[in-house]
Amino acid sequence: MRATTKVHLVQVPQTPETLSSVRVWIRAAPEIRPGIEDAVRDSGGEVVGHSEANAIVWMTDDIASIRPFLSSAVTWVQISSAGVDEWFERGLIDDCRTWTAAQGVYAEPIAEYVVGMMLAVVRRLGEVITTNTWKPLEIGLLRDKTIGLIGAGEIGEAVLRLLAPFGVHTLALTRSGRQVPGADESFDSGGLDLVLGASDFVVLATPATPETVGLLSRASFDVMRPGAWIVNVGRGVCLDTNTLVEFLTDQRLGGAILDVTDPEPLPDDHPLWRLPNVVITSHTASTPRLGARRFEQRVRENVRRRRFGQTLVGTVDLVRKY
Repeated sequence: MRATTKVHLVQVPQTPETLSSVRVWIRAAPEIRPGIEDAVRDSGGEVVGHSEANAIVWMTDDIASIRPFLSSAVTWVQISSAGVDEWFERGLIDDCRTWTAAQGVYAEPIAEYVVGMMLAVVRRLGEVITTNTWKPLEIGLLRDKTIGLIGAGEIGEAVLRLLAPFGVHTLALTRSGRQVPGADESFDSGGLDLVLGASDFVVLATPATPETVGLLSRASFDVMRPGAWIVNVGRGVCLDTNTLVEFLTDQRLGGAILDVTDPEPLPDDHPLWRLPNVVITSHTASTPRLGARRFEQRVRENVRRRRFGQTLVGTVDLVRKY
């Protein structure tokens, strides 16, 4: 009788020596840096000086000062902002390394801002807060309003989740026309006029790309409802500011909530500041502090992926420029 030999297949786990080494130099404010350092180390990376780094986490507004640190050894840069249009404008993003942005990191704070501002409009909170006499006002409800989302990525989807209990009708527009989770109707870019014409609130949440700069022009404002409001949390250059001022002055639109402007910062003598139906919030719908925990999670995840040679989250598309 032939003896049988049992063969045991042993799966040998990868050791740290078989993984990519991720040595990260961090440029961040002192109060934020410790959390980022912990995120790097938690995923097996090293926190090093810039001369030893092969990766950078950049968390300051002075983006041009990164140039001297982009040595050939640096193969990955993690940016703390979600938008990268200024990085492209300054010629900083190249094809010599992988660039990742913080896409989706600030979606929840911005979504709260959007919904809060729409509630403030229908409840006329601006007038209520500033009045100093007994003055009952007729107010409205968000319920049954139509909300159009122009650019329904992470921010748009977060807005839709928060809007779900309010009984609104939601229209979501994306370049591809994919079915956006939570939206009642989804459209591709050809449906822009339809979405604009049907919406009581138009939420602009697009990145600044060659396709979206000037997306809302005079023709766009012409098809909007006379009492409609614009909420812009994308980029100021995505709409025609001069035409917006004209339509708001003539009350051909209800008003505008602007967290972003063109130009930005908005000069003190700009006519937008003087319009009673405009709220400007100086790019504070989200802040680095509000997004700090989620950005730490992003760094943690991307350091882990980098070590294992996996695709990073938020990789910047060099063609589409976002």
